[in-house]
Amino acid sequence: MITYFVVQSFTLGSRGAFLADDPVEATGAEHALRLAERLATSKVGVIAFSRTGDLSTGEFEDATVLFLSGELPTDMQEELAA
Repeated sequence: MITYFVVQSFTLGSRGAFLADDPVEATGAEHALRLAERLATSKVGVIAFSRTGDLSTGEFEDATVLFLSGELPTDMQEELAA
């Protein structure tokens, strides 16, 4: 089993559409939180999450949200609400 920690930030495009920035893999939960908090000051939305799974089978658990700030694309908001 392996756990990935990822920070995904978003900016707004010229027509108001959300644009995903390049995701950043963090070394652990605290690193993800520090990075997400720093990005939250300049981005329209930021989410940090972890996913645990087995690389050999490709089976991963649902993401665990570690940090959430600002606005996110509608489809992502709906998925988080489910």
